[in-house]
Amino acid sequence: MSLAAALPRTTAASARVRIERMEYLLESAVRVPGLGTRIGADALIGLVPGVGDAAMAAMGLYLVWEARNLGASRFTLARMLGNVGVDALLGSVPLAGDVFDIFFRSNRRNIKLLRQHLNRAST
Repeated sequence: MSLAAALPRTTAASARVRIERMEYLLESAVRVPGLGTRIGADALIGLVPGVGDAAMAAMGLYLVWEARNLGASRFTLARMLGNVGVDALLGSVPLAGDVFDIFFRSNRRNIKLLRQHLNRAST
């Protein structure tokens, strides 16, 4: 038996609360004065060369792990991994990657995919 198979499944209700909090933290926790937009830890921590984008990729992978625990399809998980990969790869480009992080919100995209899965599962 693999370690992943031994992990307990989580309930959809508690997962929704966790992912909503995670989305807020990663994508919109800070209002940028004068721009009328919000950014989160993903854009801010991504400014730290090397370590920032790796740390944010790890946070993005946490959402993929949650989706796996909630029984998301392999296709959904692959799309989520693709979003994290694009964000990590392009976000690691100096300066341009930091601007990219503001506009390409991989965590928001992944949470949308996860919400769609949870809505299908609850009907």
